[in-house]
Amino acid sequence: MALYYDLPVFKEVYQLTLRLFQLTTDFPREYKFTLGQDLKRDCIILVRYIYRANKTKDKTQYLEQFLDHFEIVKFEVRLCADLKLITMKQRAELSLKLESIGKQITAWRNSGSKSQNLQG
Repeated sequence: MALYYDLPVFKEVYQLTLRLFQLTTDFPREYKFTLGQDLKRDCIILVRYIYRANKTKDKTQYLEQFLDHFEIVKFEVRLCADLKLITMKQRAELSLKLESIGKQITAWRNSGSKSQNLQG
């Protein structure tokens, strides 16, 4: 089993988290300690789900939780763009990263559920 921090999806989630930490430093005070803090916390939670999914045999539960939480992060990024807290270029950059992460997690979840169906 690969270490969680060697997984390509972990590396992308880490890059997303790092980028969001950088972007939230420029948020106005009104949003820095609400939306900004939530966004940073929610990204760290995504890392936790990758760690847990990687260390357990039944990954589906954690990958489903990742995807549920991931929708919140996507919503928060959209909200940041609509509130003009990030530029359209920054939103496009984040959207590409989010799309890639979503595809990788979905593929990981689907590959795990297929192998469980074959065993069951």
